[in-house]
Amino acid sequence: MAKTSPGEFIRQVKAETAKVVWPSRRETITTTIMVGIMTLLLGIFFFGLDQFFAMIVKFLLSLLG
Repeated sequence: MAKTSPGEFIRQVKAETAKVVWPSRRETITTTIMVGIMTLLLGIFFFGLDQFFAMIVKFLLSLLG
C-alpha cells in the first residue's frame, strides 16, 4: 500500500467533505423531535415492563414466605 503525503491526504479529505449532503435546519429539528418522542415512548414502555416483572417477582416471593 502506497503512503499518502500529508498534503494529498488533506486534499482527499476536502474532496470527500464537499460530497457530504448536510441536513437542513428543518430536517434536523424534525429528527430531533422524533428521537425525543421515541425515547419517551420507549422509556414508558420499559418502565411498565419493569413494573410488571417486579409484580411477578414479588408475587412469587410471597408464595415462599
